[in-house]
Amino acid sequence: MLITGAARGIGAALAERLASHGARLALVGLERDKLDQVAARCGEGTFVAECDVSDQEQVTEAIDAAAEALGGLDVVVANAGIATGGPVRLQPVRSWQRVIEINLLGVMYTDRAALPHLERSRGYILNIASAAAVFRGPGMSAYCAAKAGVEALSDCLRVEEDPYGVDVGCAYFLFLDTDMVRDAEREMPRMEAARDRLPKLFGQTYPLAPAIEEVVAAIAERRRRVSYPRWVLRLLPLRQAFVSRVFERQAAKEVPESMREYERIMAEKGEGGAAATERTRELAGI
Repeated sequence: MLITGAARGIGAALAERLASHGARLALVGLERDKLDQVAARCGEGTFVAECDVSDQEQVTEAIDAAAEALGGLDVVVANAGIATGGPVRLQPVRSWQRVIEINLLGVMYTDRAALPHLERSRGYILNIASAAAVFRGPGMSAYCAAKAGVEALSDCLRVEEDPYGVDVGCAYFLFLDTDMVRDAEREMPRMEAARDRLPKLFGQTYPLAPAIEEVVAAIAERRRRVSYPRWVLRLLPLRQAFVSRVFERQAAKEVPESMREYERIMAEKGEGGAAATERTRELAGI
């Protein structure tokens, strides 16, 4: 099994849980020291490759090396991702681009490089999208666009790969207790204020462990879709309601104040500091 974005958060927790089930793992991502620490917890024989998933050549080399080291691949979890925010007319274009390059193109590069190996094993791909693929809001255009793209990619790929025995899943999460979410809670008060205005079920931070158990079950059952909380899946058929004029008008009421607050933070922290946390800026080169 191969997991991208395995140094922290969902990727690291999933790796350790799968290792406890006896899985042989390949961990791919940035922050080599963190990857090595996760690998040490996963046990001897865990393969590690430092890799920027937005670089297609690096991704292909890492996946081919992992397949050789493990004797093939049967499961690939395309998990690596970042989050930035801001209104389209103010957010730095480069921070918008990096979300697409990492969260969408990085998933496609991972899937593409993994397919030859997974076709041989008749394996399974799980692409980590987000509930943001379905429930969109102002100030999150890059993240929502990328995650909606991951969902669409997964749906297309599922049909393309059916004749070759490769199953494709897509995961939808709300806010989980990860470094990425905690960093935003600490450094991005504007985004946190927007979360506070959401209904509690949508805006709260959910524990990571149950989400990981859902992913483990999805891998075992080769599910088409998995979510945490579980009720998110029941809302997918109702997605048009969340982009109705009623919802949009309600959300738009907060926009002028949010714009002023974003401009204030830009003046205080600069463009990059308003759009992303310090860790994200460092890792994504923003």
